[in-house]
Amino acid sequence: MSTITTKDGTQIFYKDWGSGRPVVFSHGWPLDADAWDAQMLFLLQKGFRVIAHDRRGHGRSGQPSNGNDMDTYADDLAELLDALDIQGATLVGHSTGGGEVAHYIGRHGTKRVAKAVLIGAVPPLMLKTAANPGGLPLDVFDGIRKGVADNRSQFYKDLANPFFGFNRPNAKVSQGTIDAFWAQGMAGGIHGQYQCIREFSEVDYTEDLKKFDVPTLILHGSDDQIVPIDAAGRKAAEIVKNATFKVYEGSPHGMCVTEADKVNADLLAFING
Repeated sequence: MSTITTKDGTQIFYKDWGSGRPVVFSHGWPLDADAWDAQMLFLLQKGFRVIAHDRRGHGRSGQPSNGNDMDTYADDLAELLDALDIQGATLVGHSTGGGEVAHYIGRHGTKRVAKAVLIGAVPPLMLKTAANPGGLPLDVFDGIRKGVADNRSQFYKDLANPFFGFNRPNAKVSQGTIDAFWAQGMAGGIHGQYQCIREFSEVDYTEDLKKFDVPTLILHGSDDQIVPIDAAGRKAAEIVKNATFKVYEGSPHGMCVTEADKVNADLLAFING
């Protein structure tokens, strides 16, 4: 397996395929780099170099006790890009991975970045506060913590349904997609995944979004039951300068899987634009 070892000794697993212009993917919670299968295979076949890592505590990466926070996630991404000497990358982040992309740019700038894409991403802030009345109440995230702590295996099986919109009338349910979601979730460690809940719910990425100075595409499903569009995508599009905002009408949070062809086409057009 391909890995780097970060400055605190944590091994980060990554995939690095192809030799063209680099596209770097950051996955959502509680998943790993396999969540990007459809996008990586498509862009690889279009002549791009595609790179995706498993966040620490997730997938095939190390499961340290410490460092399960967005500052460290962003620094891990920076160490990976430095180790591979990536130049002119398009950074693509889904859900929590969108927070990782945003915080990477906020902490490390865009010297290695040509473009950014946020898909169903958590920025600017998921949590409902006085300044963010459109967010979700804390008890929603406390419920996620309880689900993970009590029986994360069952919780992940159940979470897959709203994640992919399989709980909607006339939805075309894919058991394989549910199984893959569960398998990715269970590959990670309960400690890192539990700590990561705070990072996608309570961290404010507003100042990071203000630092975006590269062309940015924001994609969000109007029926996202996990990261509601009004609290996330719409607000992010108002903050990021000159962002291109595209709404997928009726699409769920997991649209990179359920609408892979559409997402792939939009990614290709944006990267080549």
